[in-house]
Amino acid sequence: MTKKTAPHDDPPHPSHRVVYRQARLIDPASGLDIIGDLITEGHNIIDWGANLWADASPEGAEIIDCTGLVLAPGLVDFRAWLCEPGPEHKETIATGSRAAAAGGITSLCCSPVTNPPIDSVALIGFVHRRGREVGLTRIHPYGALTRGLEGCEITEMGLMQQAGAVAFTDGPQMVRNPQILRHALNYARGIDALIVHHPQDIDLMGDGVMNEGELSTRLGLAGIPAVAEVIALERDLRIVELTGGTYHAANISTAQSVAVMRRAKERGLHVTCDTAPPYFALNELAIGDYRTYMRLSPPLRREEDRQAIIAGLAEGVIDVICSDHLPQDQDAKRLPFAQAKPGAVGLETLLPLALEMVHNRALSLPQALAKMTVSPADILGLTAGRLTRGGHADLILFDPDRPWSVDEDSLLSKSKNTPFDGRPLQGRIVRTILAGTPTYRDQEASA
Repeated sequence: MTKKTAPHDDPPHPSHRVVYRQARLIDPASGLDIIGDLITEGHNIIDWGANLWADASPEGAEIIDCTGLVLAPGLVDFRAWLCEPGPEHKETIATGSRAAAAGGITSLCCSPVTNPPIDSVALIGFVHRRGREVGLTRIHPYGALTRGLEGCEITEMGLMQQAGAVAFTDGPQMVRNPQILRHALNYARGIDALIVHHPQDIDLMGDGVMNEGELSTRLGLAGIPAVAEVIALERDLRIVELTGGTYHAANISTAQSVAVMRRAKERGLHVTCDTAPPYFALNELAIGDYRTYMRLSPPLRREEDRQAIIAGLAEGVIDVICSDHLPQDQDAKRLPFAQAKPGAVGLETLLPLALEMVHNRALSLPQALAKMTVSPADILGLTAGRLTRGGHADLILFDPDRPWSVDEDSLLSKSKNTPFDGRPLQGRIVRTILAGTPTYRDQEASA
């Protein structure tokens, strides 16, 4: 896939030199993992290596002591809802960008599920302009796969791609008509575009609101069977095989789906997939006494599924960890469980929740970072997610061991619907740097 960048004016920055000294430098793209120094000048990375600072620090250079901290490429969030244009009382590009910067995200791919949907060149341009105006993260909009997200007619993907659409999706809406999906994959193949699809069979889902099983029966809630995801995924992959298209499955949540994706990759299909923190950090028991912040799409699954998701990440079957940031206001969540809107915010907790798997030794730190940097960047064809001499200085500096607890009131997202409120975590962003300019600094940190 051709590498592309979003139209983005780098923030103003004097051409002075900054030396990040004695950090643990990790670049999953190249396998770099050393204790050393990294030097930026203006918007770009100049060099890195062991003990560079003495020869590369002219008078006036800023020296940042990074002892005990990790310096890595800025995170690339594969999917988030920013709600602009449309329901901006839930989130805006400005508030979402602030939350993303606090979460170490320097490139963010935003859903086309807005009002109106992002299904035209004009709206792709609008999102790019707003992202440049805010200037806290690089915003890459998805284009809608079908007009109006209605699943009936594919959009002008070629024109939207030229305008800067990073890929094409209908968000959480599955394209029910397989012929439409076939046409979309054929068209996308001709323009080297990616189709991102959320496999959930709408008819099997019915009115379900949580995972189908013993717990849903006990709670008296309509269930969504795991096969609703698996059957839809199997259908999609057969169409991918028929067309030779490039396909990404969004929000894998079941053990069976991991097995299906493994077999598809073994067959040589051009397919990738992602998951989000709730599916490796929580299971259906978290719903407890009808906790509506646990109402998600897809729903929280069994413990066996959660363990399979972790194993799929470690094995490489699951390529990406994304925030799946979906803000909902209080009115949409403070309702009976079956009436509450699905979704959770996740920009600021993406990294520390992924680090739980590192601390539990399920993944190495470079493995976990790869799922949020080079892997999503490569799938989407972005020039991001890696340390490149002469390239943009989009970086994160974080303490992988610092303990803290999630406090929904402290989140920068406009909506506060986190399923992790009160959860103790380990790992905190110290500084986020976009094109050499800090966009977030932890006031409690010394670096």
